Amino acid sequence: MQVTITQQQYNPLLKRKEIVFTIDHSQTRGTPTRLEVRNALADMLKTKTEVVYVKSIKTKAGTMIAIGEANAYDSLEQAQHIEEKYIIERNQPKEKKEAAEKAEAPPAPAEKPEQKTEQTAKKEG
Repeated sequence: MQVTITQQQYNPLLKRKEIVFTIDHSQTRGTPTRLEVRNALADMLKTKTEVVYVKSIKTKAGTMIAIGEANAYDSLEQAQHIEEKYIIERNQPKEKKEAAEKAEAPPAPAEKPEQKTEQTAKKEG
């Protein structure tokens, strides 16, 4: 997998680098995962992986070349404040996604104790 940054522009208002990149994935055959691309971009930009968010990766039909967009923020707080929630979720590793889903799952409803009806009260007495 060979990642090449084709465009890079700094947005001072949002405190992020807006990146357009291409990926030649002829060696790996399949489109690489967001996490692989995220790690490669973080290495290229010499920043932490946590502040890089891959927005999209699209492979051109019939080729082994993909085009994508990503944002690299100055800080993690800025990224969480600006970036859409679904983009943040898509860029999390599977282990973190499963842990987050378990934490957000509503608690199981508590079982109600049986209430005695007239018929059950007559059977017992």
